[in-house]
Amino acid sequence: MLTDVLPYLRCPVCRAPLAAHDGGVPRAGDTNGNADGAVRALRCPAGHSFDVARQGYVDLMTGRVRHAGDSAEMVAARDEFLRTGHFDMVATGLVEAVGSPAPDDRAGPIVVDAGAGTGAYLAAVLDALPGAVGLALDLSKAAVRRAARAHLSAAAVRCDTWRPLPVADACADLVLNVFAPRNGGEFARILRPRGALIVVTPLPDHLGEVIGPLGLLRVDPAKDDRTGAALRHHFDRVALHVLRRRLCLSHRDVTALVRMGPSARHTDPADLASAIAALPEPVTVTAAVQLAIYRCRPGS
Repeated sequence: MLTDVLPYLRCPVCRAPLAAHDGGVPRAGDTNGNADGAVRALRCPAGHSFDVARQGYVDLMTGRVRHAGDSAEMVAARDEFLRTGHFDMVATGLVEAVGSPAPDDRAGPIVVDAGAGTGAYLAAVLDALPGAVGLALDLSKAAVRRAARAHLSAAAVRCDTWRPLPVADACADLVLNVFAPRNGGEFARILRPRGALIVVTPLPDHLGEVIGPLGLLRVDPAKDDRTGAALRHHFDRVALHVLRRRLCLSHRDVTALVRMGPSARHTDPADLASAIAALPEPVTVTAAVQLAIYRCRPGS
């Protein structure tokens, strides 16, 4: 799918379009040179070149990396937890919010997931949009490795969503942002005039039943205000939906839930295991998130 999203990618150094390149030499382990026609690199007219990883993603990071994003352990835990279906309400909410976008002059919509993680939510949206093409963006190498194979119609790019995105102006019909950093200016730049931004954030009582007993990070009560501040210069909020679900989790589910989020960086594994063992099983937990739909302000 990387070749399908090429028209919408830009060189992170000079902002020029990127083209597929076979790399010129076979990779170690290839028995047929480049006869397979696989894309080995992306290159711009100025000669800036970016290798395509074996796992199918392309790394468009430049300069010093301030942080590496989610670790392999966090991404594996997220994949395990999402496969249980406990957060399917989020995927369902996204699909219902997306509806049927109508691009002007292409066979299908372009969906960009900024902070895509494993690509699970992007895959759910693509399943509901026949002919759509998806682009998963994430800083974590472990995440983009999984996102690159999350859906047959999706490609994955490693980049920092706090920086200028390596994506063309006004090309996306939809931008998804699920539990991820929000770069309002860049989201507005890459969206088409009729495009939509869908943002999912946790509510203050999200997972409230286990936050105290397990010593987890709490959701900032002012999170909604901060989200609005990050977006208000470029977007108007046109719809808001609250999604709630009571979850019955096994101890293994709770372990994956904690390890997939930011609390994983602040929790001692032995202490976490002891605290989870002291909980009843199953554990009843409230999942509570907010799904907001935004449209670009004229002239933004």
